[in-house]
Amino acid sequence: MHIEFLFDVFKEFEFSDSIIWKGKKLSYRSLIDNIEKYQLLIDKHQIKKGSVVALEGDFSPNSIALLLALIEKTCIIVPLTNTSKKNENKLFSIAQVEFVFRINENDVITTETVSNKTDNYYYKVIRERKHPGLVLFTSGTSGDPKAAVHDFFALLEKFKTRRKALRTLNFLLFDHWGGLNTMFHILSNGGTVIATKDRNPENVCKLIKLHQIELLPASPTFLNLMLLSKAYENYDLSSLKIISYGTEPMPESTLKRLKIIFPDVKLLQTYGLIELGVMRSKSEKDDSLWVKVGGDGYTTRIIEGILQIKADSAMLGYLNAPSPFTKDGYFITGDKVLQKGEYIKILGRESEIINVGGQKVYPQEVENIIQGIDNVAEVTVYGEKNMITGNIVCANIRLISDEDNKLFISRLKKSCRRLLQSFQVPVKVKIVAKEQYSERYKKIRVKHD
Repeated sequence: MHIEFLFDVFKEFEFSDSIIWKGKKLSYRSLIDNIEKYQLLIDKHQIKKGSVVALEGDFSPNSIALLLALIEKTCIIVPLTNTSKKNENKLFSIAQVEFVFRINENDVITTETVSNKTDNYYYKVIRERKHPGLVLFTSGTSGDPKAAVHDFFALLEKFKTRRKALRTLNFLLFDHWGGLNTMFHILSNGGTVIATKDRNPENVCKLIKLHQIELLPASPTFLNLMLLSKAYENYDLSSLKIISYGTEPMPESTLKRLKIIFPDVKLLQTYGLIELGVMRSKSEKDDSLWVKVGGDGYTTRIIEGILQIKADSAMLGYLNAPSPFTKDGYFITGDKVLQKGEYIKILGRESEIINVGGQKVYPQEVENIIQGIDNVAEVTVYGEKNMITGNIVCANIRLISDEDNKLFISRLKKSCRRLLQSFQVPVKVKIVAKEQYSERYKKIRVKHD
């Protein structure tokens, strides 16, 4: 059995709540029964070991049970969200999907057979090992998304070590390893998954109060929006013990405000990549962006300021892109970092660096300053080509409330000139009305010229 260790936990906690979804509680005993039921459903559809199966859903009881059943049946699983429909044919083609389970917002299952050849080398490796597999897609900000192929067995290994169980909101999405990592962490320790389709600040705060949630894993963008909305003022959030954040850089101003508003809550920066999994992490302080990452199964090094990682849980490779590993097995993350002893500070993606007359500008550094200026809801910094300096720094800003644009921009540039070096100060500033984040509550980056 591939997940025998999970079944052992489920039996130990069989009368406890495994999942809460739409206010309904599912015991661990019921979760076991559902997994066994869906194993029979997989057999009914004649899905063989090593078959490539797309699972489109969210963290509903049926989605979770079916995912675990597919692992146990040694399938290669491609988790997707219901928002993937517009792009699903391309994703099916890249991943060579053979069969599809769709689970709608009412937790109803439908099926579809897809005709694809599954002859990729990495699939052959997984099948020879007789292990389940996992395919995750990168965001695809430039060109097609890359499909990372994992041996699921390697990803699950760390969950065999028991840790503290907490009541946790599964905030990150079903097709993201951050979301799946959270789910496996909770279930492998007998905790409770609180699942929701509605991830806006008001509803999240409501759920924290209603279900006495102890751990909130979220994106910096969401946490900033929660602060702006002041939804936290409407509910008793005293059950919260930990707020963890990752998937994108955290603005320092947002982190410091979080610490002021939630002084008794531990703030934990996490670090993970679709290609490697999520590493154990330790923030230097609650209000510090310096973080120590790694732990068992991970080795890190910094080459020319870029973080490289060797991981036991690393993907086998991409289905549709060249190998990103060095000859000695390190993954080049593309993250520019500073180092202070055992701790690192992530400056941003190397690909996002703006070159202004030979000087490097990190968008995140400029965003940190602008985000702390009064009346700024969101800011996205990017580069545009310039005949004299090569590039100039630009900023799109959404305001909290209406303000004379010229006066605001004047005030902004005055603050930036005081707090930044001259080449870092935005030359072009746009006041925009549109929100600058995706349905994943992650900042949408402007394509770098």
